[in-house]
Amino acid sequence: MAFTRKRRQEQQLYSKERFSLLLLNLEEYYFEQHTANHIINRDCRDERKIRGSLKICSKSIIFEPDEKIQPIIKIPLRDCISIEAPEDNETNNPFTWYTPGVISVVSNQAFLIKEQNIIAPYKTERGKTEYLFQLDVAGKVDDVVQTLLQLNRASHLDKLGDQAAMITAILQSRLARTSFDKNRFQNVSETLHMECEAEMVTPLVTNPGHVCITDANLYFQPLNGYPKPVVHIMMHNVRRIYKRRHGLMPLGLEVFCTENDLCSDIYLKFYNSQDRDELYFYIATYLENHITEQTAESYMLQWQRGHISNYQYLLHLNNLADRSCNDLSQYPVFPWIIADYSSSELDLTKPETFRDLSKPVGALNKERLERLLTRYREMPEPKFMYGSHYSSPGYVLFYLVRVAPEYMLCLQNGKFDHADRTFNSIAETWKNCLDGATDFKELIPEFYENDSSFLVNSLKLDLGKRQGGKMVEHVELPSWALDPDDFLQKSQNALESQYVSEHLHEWIDLVFGYKQKGSEAIAAHNVFHPLTYEGGVDLNSIMDPNEKVALLTQILEFGQTPKQLFTTPHPRRIIPKFKSLSRTSSHNVSIAESPVSPNEESFEDLTEESITLAWNNIAKLKLDEQYKIHKEEITGIAVSCNGSSVFTTSQDSTLKMFSKESKTLQRSVSFSNMALSSCLILPGDTTVISSSWDNHIYFYSVAFGRRQDTLMGHDDAVSKICWHDNRLYSASWDSTVKVWHCVPAEVLGTKRHHFELLAELEHDVSVNTIHLNAANAMLVSGTKEGTISIWDVTTATMLHQLSCHSGTVYDAAFSPDSRHLLSTGEDGCFKVIDVQTGMLISSMASEQPQRCFKWDGHTVLSGSQSGELLVWDLLAGKFIERIKGHTGAVTCMWMNEQCSSIITGGEDKQIMFWKPQY
Repeated sequence: MAFTRKRRQEQQLYSKERFSLLLLNLEEYYFEQHTANHIINRDCRDERKIRGSLKICSKSIIFEPDEKIQPIIKIPLRDCISIEAPEDNETNNPFTWYTPGVISVVSNQAFLIKEQNIIAPYKTERGKTEYLFQLDVAGKVDDVVQTLLQLNRASHLDKLGDQAAMITAILQSRLARTSFDKNRFQNVSETLHMECEAEMVTPLVTNPGHVCITDANLYFQPLNGYPKPVVHIMMHNVRRIYKRRHGLMPLGLEVFCTENDLCSDIYLKFYNSQDRDELYFYIATYLENHITEQTAESYMLQWQRGHISNYQYLLHLNNLADRSCNDLSQYPVFPWIIADYSSSELDLTKPETFRDLSKPVGALNKERLERLLTRYREMPEPKFMYGSHYSSPGYVLFYLVRVAPEYMLCLQNGKFDHADRTFNSIAETWKNCLDGATDFKELIPEFYENDSSFLVNSLKLDLGKRQGGKMVEHVELPSWALDPDDFLQKSQNALESQYVSEHLHEWIDLVFGYKQKGSEAIAAHNVFHPLTYEGGVDLNSIMDPNEKVALLTQILEFGQTPKQLFTTPHPRRIIPKFKSLSRTSSHNVSIAESPVSPNEESFEDLTEESITLAWNNIAKLKLDEQYKIHKEEITGIAVSCNGSSVFTTSQDSTLKMFSKESKTLQRSVSFSNMALSSCLILPGDTTVISSSWDNHIYFYSVAFGRRQDTLMGHDDAVSKICWHDNRLYSASWDSTVKVWHCVPAEVLGTKRHHFELLAELEHDVSVNTIHLNAANAMLVSGTKEGTISIWDVTTATMLHQLSCHSGTVYDAAFSPDSRHLLSTGEDGCFKVIDVQTGMLISSMASEQPQRCFKWDGHTVLSGSQSGELLVWDLLAGKFIERIKGHTGAVTCMWMNEQCSSIITGGEDKQIMFWKPQY
């Protein structure tokens, strides 16, 4: 569980003392500590001295006794009447009792915490009371008293902004007088890159100190030496870093030493964005050669293709949207999935079992929504539909109070919430989210993880008594759950179910996507208070410190909307028919039952298996044979059905026929003195079609060994041709793609083909490449200016157009399932487009332009400008193998249907035959 893991990390980091920064108020700092005695009943027979530690904080004095049965005493400075040390004249008065090193604090109020070492609401000690603390080092008394008097003056200022300004000035003065202790370096040979002031952020608290980065380590040294003198992270352990928005300002930086964990190793808040960006630069530069940065789009592709689960995808999106376990105002948000909490059995095959993911929680109840919309229409600007948010510190701790009671006490000034408002029942909470006038909260990741401790009152906390006399204990589960672990297991199953996989993109649109803001948010009834959105307020423009503090406090308590990750509709997930998804953190979740019995294997299954086997071994390609058969670079390759004859075109203007069996050149044909640009062979292996720079398309009869026909179809060079079902698709530099109905001469019983122009797909500039999808219903075209267009060829209409590349599009192809489109260009980038939405979802840069490629939707085999063949893992966003090939650019590539045989052509005038090694 994310929060529980975070607490375990802190428990390892922090000492065993009962004091923690959670005993401080929100936005309070812990400055220093002194070993001391608390003197009780001075001048009396029963005078006692309780040994402990005196903590000086920006808004309070805290005494932590060594004896665990004794309560921790917290004295708010705003309630102090006097703070003083004995006067000098008292020390010389024989009638005055005097103990050196004593500080007297007279206060109207104090809080007693963790009495008998039990976590419980704070007890309040009211009435004028003197507290005496004797420091071990008497010489420090004057300094401590002066510090306390200064902080006391700050706490008594009328306005919160003035208080904050004075405390900040005191803090900055302390930081300026100190620096990072270089003796804390792990190695004397380390090179210092930068040092600055910052605060370490943990849930609800921040701890000021100094940050230092060297060539080998990242250090944080707390000003107060708490939780330990130095927090140290080795650079070679760092896996991810993220810039964060903290308190509405771009000042945060979070560092992870794990690949997938939601909990970071350190979260730092800087005092200016320049320091933050400089530290980010140093770490990012170090990581450049070690780690591949993942984007929302790259995770989207992995999710669509089933390589990561719904749970993992939501974690990644939360991370990229500034959600962090260290910031409860931006804690990761997960959706309510299940809507049935009354049935005895949970049926995940029924749509009515699930919540409507296309609507925010506030819009799930029509009657409540109508009331909210009526208020919204009558509201002056700025308007909002919901007076509370779906994620806030209070909501997070509402769910986690049983495992994080000290956080709840910190947030609510030493109190638990009223028993009837506590998280008592799953069904009650869901009902209140549907019906409550101000309750629109979503869930947190813990509901879909494996640690059920947040549902159980294992700490035996006294959370109060409900109306009716029932004590608050464990969370009441729905009847379909056998126990807390079973509840989480079934919640996980629901999250990974087929229904959710088919609809999760709708919820992503609301929370992270294009329905988060603007007119789409209004139409989706998804409008929250403007202050909750990134950019909703510019704190730097607010000069009044009191207004700024009030605004910041309001936002931090109210909650914040995630950073917007997508501005166009999020693509749906691809649901495989016979596959199952797995979650590394739990179990396998079946997407659909296969109709094939365990002992049966269809021909399609075997073919699919052979293709999968070939692609799994694509990185083990071995050069089988190579032949130099042309005088210029090769532009096209076509192979007969039995694989015996290989046809190639070249810029030397010839079409050549090479026998694979006899390893000899059998024919060489020239149609004109202009370069040929591509070729294909028609079904039946009787006719080869070639496109030419002379604006013509040539039909060559294999049987008769002569040119059979010529189609004068374009006004400029023909760059690429495709064929399907008697339809010829031709791309040209004349800025068109033409669709022809072509009846072969053999069918007509004539010497010539019959051509009919069916459609003309207009472009603004020269078209360099085209490709048909597997169903032959869509065509992609790529231009010399980097534009990708997707066409519906049945209606000759454009579906999407994107400016993808800077420079010529060299190659473009649909994935086998037609869900995605991959293109490569002169700019050296691979681009992945979601075909349904037209969204550019991934971009991957290569050292050199990739001139041609084949792919299976996951893995790419590309031919490089350098002549090498490269194998890419598209989902990981990196190349995984480099294979030496041609001495010039790889200009074209052919692969058979089983993906077991590959032929490449290059600038070096050679064709190369390749085979995967199993």
